[in-house]
Amino acid sequence: MKTIAVLTGAGMSAESGINTFRDSDGLWENHRVEDVATIDAWYRNPKLVLDFYNERRRQLVGVEPNRGHLILHELEKNFDVQIITQNVDNLHERAGSSHVIHLHGELTKACNEHKTIVKDIAYNEIHIGQKLGDTQMRPFIVWFGEAVPEIERAMKIVETADIVVIIGTSLQVYPAAGLINYAPKHSPIYYIDPKGADILPSRVHLLKKGASEGLEELKNNLLANR
Repeated sequence: MKTIAVLTGAGMSAESGINTFRDSDGLWENHRVEDVATIDAWYRNPKLVLDFYNERRRQLVGVEPNRGHLILHELEKNFDVQIITQNVDNLHERAGSSHVIHLHGELTKACNEHKTIVKDIAYNEIHIGQKLGDTQMRPFIVWFGEAVPEIERAMKIVETADIVVIIGTSLQVYPAAGLINYAPKHSPIYYIDPKGADILPSRVHLLKKGASEGLEELKNNLLANR
């Protein structure tokens, strides 16, 4: 069974109603990224950060996996599908995908300051004064300024993949954007995004479509050429 390494970004969840990480005005849900998604922001104003992610958790309750998420699950019938996502939502899991790595953390989990204790909190809120271990409980999110502990595991998956699929990401946020460089020379790379990217290696097959439409086309192509 061939292995498909799938890298997904914000565009994967956009069709479900989750806003992309950076809108054209440089804001994320009307907040500056520097104020809610950096380790400095956490130290500067933890209440603002907690309120922001509590709202993201509430938002997540009301959305559902889209057709693209479901197609990735369907592909497991014929391929070993390994998903590496930059998204912090749980839509891949809710769609049924079996193997999901979250590079940037998970919205439905909390941790202590050093991430040595991790707890599933589902859609519940985190408040100032709430502790995990002996430190303030915080969202289990990899913010700008923090290490990305799952990146090496993700590299190994891409290095051994028979097929690489990239969906809904600008390929500008590192280290995730560098994963494309680990794809074996003989493995085809498919890039699904309505906007595409400024510079792509020549061997990348671009499908300038949304996640669901592009994955529907790719699924038919992969099954026809198994």
